[in-house]
Amino acid sequence: MAAQETVEHKYVYDFAEGNKDLKDLLGGKGANLAEMTNLGLPVPPGFTITTEACKAYLTTGREPDGLAAQIEAHLESLEREMGRKLGDPQDPLLVSVRSGAKFSMPGMMETVLNVGLNDRSVVGLSAQAGGNDRFAWDSYRRLIQMFGKTVCEVPGEEFEHALDDAKRAKGTQNDLDLDADDLRGLVDAYKKIFAKHTGREFPQEPREQLDLAIRAVFESWNAERAVVYRRQERIPADLGTAVNVVAMVFGNLGADSGTGVAFTRDPGSGAQGIYGDYLANAQGEDVVAGIRNTVPLQELEKIDKKSYDELLDYMARLEEHYKDLCDIEFTIERGKLWMLQTRVGKRTAAAAFVIAGQLVDEGLIDLDEALHRVNGAQLAQLMFPRFQLDHEFQPVAKGIGASPGAASGKVVFTSARAVELAAEGESVILVRRETNPDDLNGMIAAKGILTSRGGKTSHAAVVARGMGKTCVSGADELDVNVPAKKFTVAGQTVNEGDIVSIDGTTGKVYLGEVPVMPSEVVQYFEGELDPEQADDALVKAVHRIMTHADEKRRLQVRTNADTGADAARARRFGAQGIGLCRTEHMFLGDRRELVERLILASTDEEREAALAALLPLQRADFIDIFREMDGLPVTVRLIDPPLHEFLPPLEQLAVNVAVAQERGEDVAKEEALLAAVRRMHEENPMLGLRGVRLGLVIPGLFAMQVRAIAEAAVEVTRSGGSACPEIMVPLVGAVQELETVRAEAEKIIAEVVGDSGVEVLIGTMIEVPRAALTAGQIAEAAQFFSFGTNDLTQMGWGFSRDDVEGAFFWRYLELGIFGISPFESIDREGVGRLVRIAAEEGRAARPGLKLGVCGEHGGDPDSVHFFHEVGLDYVSCSPFRVPVARLEAGRAAITTTGSDSR
Repeated sequence: MAAQETVEHKYVYDFAEGNKDLKDLLGGKGANLAEMTNLGLPVPPGFTITTEACKAYLTTGREPDGLAAQIEAHLESLEREMGRKLGDPQDPLLVSVRSGAKFSMPGMMETVLNVGLNDRSVVGLSAQAGGNDRFAWDSYRRLIQMFGKTVCEVPGEEFEHALDDAKRAKGTQNDLDLDADDLRGLVDAYKKIFAKHTGREFPQEPREQLDLAIRAVFESWNAERAVVYRRQERIPADLGTAVNVVAMVFGNLGADSGTGVAFTRDPGSGAQGIYGDYLANAQGEDVVAGIRNTVPLQELEKIDKKSYDELLDYMARLEEHYKDLCDIEFTIERGKLWMLQTRVGKRTAAAAFVIAGQLVDEGLIDLDEALHRVNGAQLAQLMFPRFQLDHEFQPVAKGIGASPGAASGKVVFTSARAVELAAEGESVILVRRETNPDDLNGMIAAKGILTSRGGKTSHAAVVARGMGKTCVSGADELDVNVPAKKFTVAGQTVNEGDIVSIDGTTGKVYLGEVPVMPSEVVQYFEGELDPEQADDALVKAVHRIMTHADEKRRLQVRTNADTGADAARARRFGAQGIGLCRTEHMFLGDRRELVERLILASTDEEREAALAALLPLQRADFIDIFREMDGLPVTVRLIDPPLHEFLPPLEQLAVNVAVAQERGEDVAKEEALLAAVRRMHEENPMLGLRGVRLGLVIPGLFAMQVRAIAEAAVEVTRSGGSACPEIMVPLVGAVQELETVRAEAEKIIAEVVGDSGVEVLIGTMIEVPRAALTAGQIAEAAQFFSFGTNDLTQMGWGFSRDDVEGAFFWRYLELGIFGISPFESIDREGVGRLVRIAAEEGRAARPGLKLGVCGEHGGDPDSVHFFHEVGLDYVSCSPFRVPVARLEAGRAAITTTGSDSR
């Protein structure tokens, strides 16, 4: 019975059997090939092997039962449709074997073209092509090269060296100048390279080629570069890839053939028009690899108007059908246009906002869907600064602005060097002739990527856009010499370590470091640009989508701010209050002397005098903040760190005292300070005398702060403003701690507030796991909870944040134990569960309990969605992250009705 069930399991689908909604099963490429087939577009026939087959293969190390027979049946059907047999010596059918995961992973997995060619069928291919021997032998050398590198791990550079040798012998730098005899000799050279590294001859059996290529695509799912890319893009590791087997069509048959990539809108800016690259007499890999510089897609109208007009028609149909920017790959074979792939195209952050707005205007999507199609990470990119140019900075080269942004850094020529310098804290620009998938680690590490070859659809451009990295491609004025670690341009030599600046919008390259200026989007948030009058399409689009996000979101967004200036900026950015005002920052600078007096106090009178001196300073701080946040809530956290953090380090102080003693100096004060520091010294101060514990041990400390807050609120209110203070007690682990502090605070508040109308809430920070687990008890004494997810993560995991990120997190990320640091994005299963428990039990005990979060996670896009789901009232984050949190709060509110925005 089990065997029968296995045979019945369907692992292979013809294109006509699928559709675009089957991406989980057929992968993005297979689902979209099926969709185009069903739309009646000219797609070469083929079939898709499902992601389920891949996952089964990767789990067991062998093909699942029944897969081989299904492939054979679908291959026979394809052969009948094409009227040719795979690898037939007289009239061969050739196929491509391509990966295709659910989410686009450009260049990260494997592709093998021209499967079915061998020593005999190469002759038949030439006859098919009307006696075009050059084309046939060029196709054969490509198969050996791709098969060798992809399937058998033959070093790719050996094939490249052999090709370079052949071109040198011919006296040319262009592979198109190699004739049939040259390529026949190159095939022999490639075979020898293959045999040297594999210990066997290049396989001549077409079906063996096909089966080995399919397995190689399966295995490429776990290739290092694919794993790194998935981690970078947060793509789940358990999806697997589908495999698409497609009848070959050839763009390298001569001047009437070619291949290209087209976008239905500009993926860099979002502007409407005709965008893409075309390369005559070439296969698709040539365009992506940037081996030869392409021509703009518009040139195709002059080269082949019939195919050009057909392509424009198909582009319009696909965009209307997918209701989005489409990225299209096509081949023209002797004047016949074939559509090889379409997908919703990767785009820059700016293009994402502009295109979403355009599609709303065109009636293709509504504002909810437009909100789904952008995200907080993209908005954050748009807030980065741009170059501030004047007459002193003249470009030395201009390429194609492939991915916008302004990036400066030291030139490096290898991925390994980029990773090495970035790990040392250096900003680097990775310079290559063209990138390939093996450069991924260096591209991640670099601030920007600069290539001398390729266009907007080259590997460098596509991957950089997906990662939000600045990229200039096709700067062909650069003569890049990787072995010598230098490039020359405009008569100047730039060596590794020299600084260059690249502008991914204009494509311009500058020598040296160019200063930057604020982006238009930041100017809009600052109120310096009126979106209704701005000419900038991006500013208008951002304003429109942000307005909709604010209308839709349930979560309020506050800010973490400790000064009036920070509060004012956050309010301009749309903050609806302060979720965390850290009072310990008010004890620094010139006030350290007062803190020392407090610590050194040996009598109640001395301690009270120190607190009395601190009181007006604290009150003035709060007045400034309350005035800036007029009418909005301000959550003030009472002093949290241990007091000794405000004092000199023990070792340094001990040395200073010893040296002064040897000199015979009067060190009475220093000795008293040293004694106090030794008395307060703790091996692990973050788990010691801090927060509420400090307030209970140092009489009058919290009382002074409460009084300063209340007096500031009353003064602001009586001067015509509106202050809404919320006092937050940190590090509470037991309700009795909070009850003790609250009782004292309420007496002071009642005394100060009087009939002023000021209302002061008292709540606590949930940052100790015990507090989360006893939230029902604590809620009886708290009017609000604010989750301190930084400490909650430290204590929940048993991590010291200051130590572990540099010590071993890199290894945890490398091994896949973490997809992302739990300090960067909330750990939903562990720390997130503590938040959920506390929220549910707190509200059960006190209905209407106000809930917020003030850790770093408050500005993380994924975490914002979690806090929405849990039912928090607000998130709080740094001023610069406020717009990001607003956007993501809006997206979270409509997430159940929208589509996947990846």
